[in-house]
Amino acid sequence: MIHSNGSGRSASTVTPEWLAEQRATMVEEQLRRRGIRDARVLQAMRDTPRHEFVSPNQIEHAYADRPLAIGQGQTISQPYMVALMLQALELHGHEKVLEVGTGSGYQAAVLALLAAHVITMESNPILAATARQRLKRLGLEGKLIVIEGDGSLGYGPEAPYDGIVVAAAAPAVPDAYLEELVEGGRLVIPLGELDEQELRLIRKVQGEPVGRTLGYCRFVPLTGSRGWRLD
Repeated sequence: MIHSNGSGRSASTVTPEWLAEQRATMVEEQLRRRGIRDARVLQAMRDTPRHEFVSPNQIEHAYADRPLAIGQGQTISQPYMVALMLQALELHGHEKVLEVGTGSGYQAAVLALLAAHVITMESNPILAATARQRLKRLGLEGKLIVIEGDGSLGYGPEAPYDGIVVAAAAPAVPDAYLEELVEGGRLVIPLGELDEQELRLIRKVQGEPVGRTLGYCRFVPLTGSRGWRLD
């Protein structure tokens, strides 16, 4: 019996070959054509199976040009936004990077192909545990560590970092992020109100933040001691 996944495409047609074609199309049409030029980022996005990070009933839409719900009130980011943020980090392969907001673990998996060591933080214990298991299953545990905790405080035990990427919107830059960056290090973070933010690239220059806007976006809120108070 052929089962439907609820969106018109039968499960029997969502094959590994079809998914690989969808991933290649995503890279060319959503990323390269929209200005993503970093060859390492494009290759990492091509090599990372985004369909492993979504629920089975959404697998057909894994490479769609939009965020997808992953439960617990969180989302897996739009592929273009992931690529834009990681391109801004300017990674060459030797760096240590802190990611705040593990979510499904997808962006951490891409980062593991771009940096030498990745620390990824998630405040939700269910998402943290699920991401840890998923990343281990994909053979990435040697290149990254999933930490359950308040990401708005950074993560001092592994600092300093060459780059920090925040996959949640903050009202202001938490002090810990700049403190934990190396000189010349880069921070990519959505800043603004709950309903809309600017995606900012901030460099640490002589100990001070120097930033510019990469575009506009809408992320789930960064919660915690230095994030939004939503209660």
